[in-house]
Amino acid sequence: MSSHIQRLRLPDNDPTFGSNKVFDLFQYAPAVKAGGLVFIAGQVGIHADGSVPERAEEQIELAFKRLGAILAHEGLGFEDLVELVSYHVRIDEQLTAFREIKERYIVRDFPAWTILGVASLARPNLLIEIKAVAAARPR
Repeated sequence: MSSHIQRLRLPDNDPTFGSNKVFDLFQYAPAVKAGGLVFIAGQVGIHADGSVPERAEEQIELAFKRLGAILAHEGLGFEDLVELVSYHVRIDEQLTAFREIKERYIVRDFPAWTILGVASLARPNLLIEIKAVAAARPR
C-alpha cells in the first residue's frame, strides 16, 4: 500500500456495519484517505445484519448513521464534509424527508451537495445512497 494513501478497514464486530464482509466480497474500502481528503464510499440504508427497511425515511436515517460511523472511524464529524452526493430512486417522494433528516446531521459548515435521481441502486429494495468527501484533519 502506498504510504500517501490509507484505506479504512473496519473492526470485524463494528456495531454499525457488522463486519467487512461486503467490502471484501465486492473488493472496496469503506473510505480512502489521500491528498488531505477522505473519500467515503456510498452508504445505503441497511442494518448491520443486512436487512433493508421498507420505508425511505428509515433508509435515509440509516445511511446517515453509517456515514457518521465512517467519519468517526476517521476521527471526523459531519462538519468535516466538503462534498455530499445523494442518489434517490424516487426523488420526488424522498427529497423532503431527506432534507429534514440531513438537517439533523449537518447543522453547520455545509458541504457542496449534489442530488441525483437514479433508476436503481445495488439492491432492488434500496431507495437511497449517500457518498461523501471529507477534509482530513492534520495529525
